[in-house]
Amino acid sequence: MTDAARPTPTTGADLLDRPDGGDAAPPAPPTTMGAQERLAVGLLLVSAFVVILNETTMGVALPNVMADFAIPASTAQWVTTVFLLTMAVVIPITGFVMQRLGTRATFLTAMSLFTLGTLVCALAPVFPVLLGGRVIQASGTAVMMPLLMTTVMAVTPPTARGKTMGNISVVIAVAPAMGPTFSGFVLSVLPWRGLFVIMLPIAAIALTLGALRLPALTSPRPARVDLLSILVAALAFGGLVYGLTELGESAAHGGGGAGGTAIALLPVVVGVVALGLFVWRQLRLQRRDAALLDLRTFGTRTFSVAILLMAVSMGALFGTIILLPLYAQDVLGLAPLQAGLILLPGGLLMGLAAPFVGRAFDRFGARVLVVPGTVLVSAAAWGFAMLSAASPVWMLVACHVVLSGGLAMMFTPLFTSALGSLPPHLYPHGSATIGTVQQVSGAAGTALFVTVMTIQAAALTSSGATEVEATAGGTHAAFLVGAGIMLLTIPIAFAVRAARPVPSEPSLPAAH
Repeated sequence: MTDAARPTPTTGADLLDRPDGGDAAPPAPPTTMGAQERLAVGLLLVSAFVVILNETTMGVALPNVMADFAIPASTAQWVTTVFLLTMAVVIPITGFVMQRLGTRATFLTAMSLFTLGTLVCALAPVFPVLLGGRVIQASGTAVMMPLLMTTVMAVTPPTARGKTMGNISVVIAVAPAMGPTFSGFVLSVLPWRGLFVIMLPIAAIALTLGALRLPALTSPRPARVDLLSILVAALAFGGLVYGLTELGESAAHGGGGAGGTAIALLPVVVGVVALGLFVWRQLRLQRRDAALLDLRTFGTRTFSVAILLMAVSMGALFGTIILLPLYAQDVLGLAPLQAGLILLPGGLLMGLAAPFVGRAFDRFGARVLVVPGTVLVSAAAWGFAMLSAASPVWMLVACHVVLSGGLAMMFTPLFTSALGSLPPHLYPHGSATIGTVQQVSGAAGTALFVTVMTIQAAALTSSGATEVEATAGGTHAAFLVGAGIMLLTIPIAFAVRAARPVPSEPSLPAAH
């Protein structure tokens, strides 16, 4: 029986695995998920949670790393910066990687890299080796999220995508929020290497299960890659993430005057120029379906609006993750573990709410969730802006819980609507775009919050305020700016719609 004759496909993999061109009608979206598809999605979810959790664990561990290797904070922070930088460079090429290797080989490659990088970090005798391990880890992490989202969109029936994408939002939003808490628990009983020692067997088990049980949902296909696009993408996204991170670090260390600010801005300028060249190059290449990152995804209004809201939300999330532990320790005098625990209730709420949000999306659509979600996030940001040196701890926890609830209502509908508005052959490109936007906006949010906080704290210090008062005032200013930005997202949220699945186009290839 031919694909066109199947009344009810048992797998959605042929949406990604279909040969290019031809006169056959495009395959219908899957109506059921078989055992193989459920196994694949479950394994990918668990693996993605592990690798994304690892992204934010090192922030709390920086003092330990500094003491162990006898390095300053400006050097130690590279364990986080190099991770974000590598992610931003690798994610744009994941569409090509998934087509060239297929689902199974892509997963095994990603988890092998992550496992190897974790081992290198655990055994690193000197700091440069630790950085090398983080680069290897990030290379595997960068591939995992686009692979997960692309696979889910291919094998999940449209009527159940909200529920499944709700589980993905646990990975994307909860894992980074849980990172500092996990790190605080581990560091209370083990040295910083314990973070990698605990992660290593989990990664190895996931890799082994994938090698033994993960089905080959798609087959490798010949794919061309434009080397110039890879180079320009590295300069664009790498320059933006590096520059924005350095801008925040420069502000955190006093800025070094106008010259220091100019030096920190230079990578941002290079990144912006390279981004313009990258867009121009992709627009030319996609005329013959050879783009590294197909920008026709932005031709869909739903995708563009969802990406905009996701960018602002991820910036708010990462900025908050950075500032709240800092405020808790430097202003309220809490221990690192206590500071990490502040983020735990909100992280748990996001995890518990995600399945319910997914079911609500399947039933009611995106707008009824995203609009109140933006209102809650904005309200939480204004609550953070009211913090002072005398604020009780419960106020921090309450504001973060409200923020987490609002983000939980936003992420699942935005991810599902964005990818669901695209034809299946653009799923890999849409997933890669979402991943890239997350890294760049996360770095931008961190840089913005830290820069505003530091500038205001310096001004208060020069006027005679104590260090605690200056830090509290700086935090207030940073959250005030964030609250203003989030307020602007509320009217944008009304433009979000739950897109109906778009049929694949026989004349276009699956991915490049």
